[in-house]
Amino acid sequence: MRIGFIGLGNMGGPMALNLLKAGHTLVVNDIRREMAAPHLRQGATWADTPRAVAEQSELVFTSLPGPREVEAVVLGEQGIIEGAAPGTIYADLSTSSATLIRRIHGVFGQKGIHVLDAPVSGGASGARRGSLAVLVGGDEALYNQIKPVLDAIGDKVSYMGEIGCGTIAKLVHNMVSLCSRVAIAEGLTLGVKAGVSARALLEAIQRGSFGQGRVLKETIPDGVFKGDFDTVSFALKLSRKDLGLATDLAKEYHVPIMVAGLVEQQMEEALRRGLADKDSSAIFLLQEERAGVQVRDPQVR
Repeated sequence: MRIGFIGLGNMGGPMALNLLKAGHTLVVNDIRREMAAPHLRQGATWADTPRAVAEQSELVFTSLPGPREVEAVVLGEQGIIEGAAPGTIYADLSTSSATLIRRIHGVFGQKGIHVLDAPVSGGASGARRGSLAVLVGGDEALYNQIKPVLDAIGDKVSYMGEIGCGTIAKLVHNMVSLCSRVAIAEGLTLGVKAGVSARALLEAIQRGSFGQGRVLKETIPDGVFKGDFDTVSFALKLSRKDLGLATDLAKEYHVPIMVAGLVEQQMEEALRRGLADKDSSAIFLLQEERAGVQVRDPQVR
């Protein structure tokens, strides 16, 4: 397949090389031409502008730092929109804006150009190994059409829903990951200051239910998705007790734990709401109320 690839940085460069290894014909562009050297040695063709990339491609990928760069490359002067013919497919691999990709989808649709958002997760090492997660939003038939190409980039390619859904899924993934790191940092600093070695603490977390991913693998699909908070694995009142003991320990050792403090406040609110004897996952009910949406999966019974 004739593929254009724009953005050859830490993520884009390895992804483009994997497309070449898979036997695709590649036209490449980056603001730094020297970044294309390994691709040109492997048989790729250089194009001076995004427009020139699009003119030579059936499928165009971008892998760029963020929304500003995506908008400039796609809609700007000498952008992809200036060179893509009707029937061309454009897929953005960047972590960008759902609002922007939906706007691009609308503008391109008027010209008969197809659009998917397909942000990736797995870091530069995953890009090199071709083991990325690729989260795709857009027309499902279009997704199925280019999935064999995406399989050269990642081994966990998934369809998320309509245009923008891939980006939303990636942003939620990153938000949860980054916020969890702050909570882990609080816990590790508390444990080390209270006298436990960092290695032992890490092993305790890894071997416990959090490290084994029980919340993601069991609690959410088996409880939250069903709206079942009455089947108790760990009662909310007991989880409140445990968190209180941890925050007391933090006060004793003068360790600031802001995330834990916020969660403690939420648990107090849940107890005031009469949720003490429900499962600890009932804390979801408070967030669902604030957000005005329920997290349920109709396929789960």
